[in-house]
Amino acid sequence: MPVYTLPELPYDYAALAPVISPEIIELHHDKHHAAYVKGANDTLEQLAEAREKDSWSAINGLEKSLAFHLSGHILHSVYWQNMTDPKEGGGEPLAADGVGELAEAIGESFGSFAAFRTQLSKAAATTQGSGWGVLAYEPLSGRLIVEQVYDHQGNVGRGATPLLVFDAWEHAFYLQYRNQKVDFVEAMWQVVNWQDVARRHAAARSGANALLIAP
Repeated sequence: MPVYTLPELPYDYAALAPVISPEIIELHHDKHHAAYVKGANDTLEQLAEAREKDSWSAINGLEKSLAFHLSGHILHSVYWQNMTDPKEGGGEPLAADGVGELAEAIGESFGSFAAFRTQLSKAAATTQGSGWGVLAYEPLSGRLIVEQVYDHQGNVGRGATPLLVFDAWEHAFYLQYRNQKVDFVEAMWQVVNWQDVARRHAAARSGANALLIAP
């Protein structure tokens, strides 16, 4: 019985055009994200089998595989919810739009929205190879931080909750933007769903599980 399932997109394939083409959304969600879900479920079965057979030499590699696939599943699940129609999203989070606490937290943690935007853009655009730029809530300090995530889970602080994620893997943009990752990252700001980011921030501050919250 599968433990993890592929979430449905909260919009149709064409909803993010022209920022992200329908072809990319379909391929990214239906093939790439689905592969991480399958990989996580398959690895769980292999871990159970290895433990049953006392095949301890295989455990370390399987645990690493689970971390890769499961983190890929989680980050992509956040990614889809983080975006919305460019006619409705983007811009800057403002108190007048009902996301005042998020806007205030960004100002307190980074000095200004412009400084935050620059830092997240640089984190996403300068990932070496595959990775993500991530705005996360760090519970020990209560501050927002920007993380540069290698592959799906490397180089991050334990316990930080992702609130806004920019996928910088080539499959997220190459069909449309070719090798211009910087252009893709800049375009991503047009489709940010600040209402979703604000909900995740509120849930993380309250100690709730903010990873896969529903809209």
